[in-house]
Amino acid sequence: MDPKMAYDRVFSLLEEHHAWFDSSIPLIASENVTSYAVREALLSDFGHRYAEGWVGERVYAGCRYIDQVEQLAMDLMKDIFRVKHADVRPISGVMANLAVYTAFTQPGDVMMALPITKGGHISMGPLYGKKGTRIGGTAGAVHGLRVEYIAFNDEEFNIDVDRTIKRVEKYKPKLIMFGASEILFPQPIREIAEVAHSLGAHVNYDAAHVAGLIGAGRFQDPLREGADSMTMSTHKTLPGPQHGAVVTNDDEKFELIKQACFPGLLSNHHLNAVAALAVALAELKAFGESYADQIIRNAKALAQALHDQGFKVLGEKRGFTESHQVMVEVADLGGGMWAEKTLEEANIIVNRNLLPWDIKMGRSFIDPGGIRLGTSEVTRLGMKEGDMEEIARFFKRALIDKEDPKKVAKDVAEFRENFRHIHYAFESAKEAYAYIRLR
Repeated sequence: MDPKMAYDRVFSLLEEHHAWFDSSIPLIASENVTSYAVREALLSDFGHRYAEGWVGERVYAGCRYIDQVEQLAMDLMKDIFRVKHADVRPISGVMANLAVYTAFTQPGDVMMALPITKGGHISMGPLYGKKGTRIGGTAGAVHGLRVEYIAFNDEEFNIDVDRTIKRVEKYKPKLIMFGASEILFPQPIREIAEVAHSLGAHVNYDAAHVAGLIGAGRFQDPLREGADSMTMSTHKTLPGPQHGAVVTNDDEKFELIKQACFPGLLSNHHLNAVAALAVALAELKAFGESYADQIIRNAKALAQALHDQGFKVLGEKRGFTESHQVMVEVADLGGGMWAEKTLEEANIIVNRNLLPWDIKMGRSFIDPGGIRLGTSEVTRLGMKEGDMEEIARFFKRALIDKEDPKKVAKDVAEFRENFRHIHYAFESAKEAYAYIRLR
């Protein structure tokens, strides 16, 4: 391929992507859109530099300003999550989890977490499943852990405390991982953590999805409920760059976490993302409570509106959701793969998702029975509860009425014209998906 043609094609595709998202409804629960201030930090010269080691103890010179920004990020993290210690060096949520595995377990140790089919993240997965199928999850494939599963109540869509305690007593894990990729409700940490601690286990809460809600005091408070540490990614309900962090109140355990991050797992840790995270944390400190409140109100409203339109929305008995997520069963309509692709044609961006009972029904992650929705990004665009009702009508037209998705896409684009700007930031009069040309 001609290099200039490839060069031009990359930028052409980038601009097309921006234009597409500017006329779409983004409902991926693990995504968000950053402010222009966060983007400015990502574009800085920090992205060219190295800063191995801890603040003030670098292996590299040239960190005079880098150290100050990283310290600001840690101080904001400690303030927001009300903790003594924060390490903002992990470059992703997966790396944050791996830091905890490295700090508190050895290969061959037992770790307990939710199975991937019931919300556990792939970073919590074993190398092989119970039937010998290779899963390749981070915990098993990278750190060699033996993964046993926390018990899950399908009807309540949450952890089964009594059954889990029995499993903890049976397997005597060195580490228990709370948190999930599909998390509608706060998890019952306290009782399980008490038993785990009595057996010498470390308890971690993976807050990748709900970190922004936790920081705003709107979901649960894992470190006051029994968790020893909390890991997170920083680009979901916490609307920052794609990065990671680990926080704790334990002095000795924090030293182990620091050593796990460097020299164990990280060399350079993407310093422009650390700067961008500091900016996002300042935004969360200033606007997080109102943002989190609206995220949750929108999720509840979307769930109810979809239910009213005839969809099978999970968690009905408990009010559908207490987080940013909504889970919908679409097996009877055509399956998760079909729903995802049909909605994408209608300019509605979601992801197909395994439901707790899918494997027993003969389904797989390729074509599962559900779709997962998240309201973090549409909330950042300024949408409110009434707008969730309009979104639910788009879903009905595309998935139940089987209307031509191209026709729905035109109406989606018209709907989006009223939601072009970023909210809950110091500078809000900016178009969320405008392509910024620097060449």
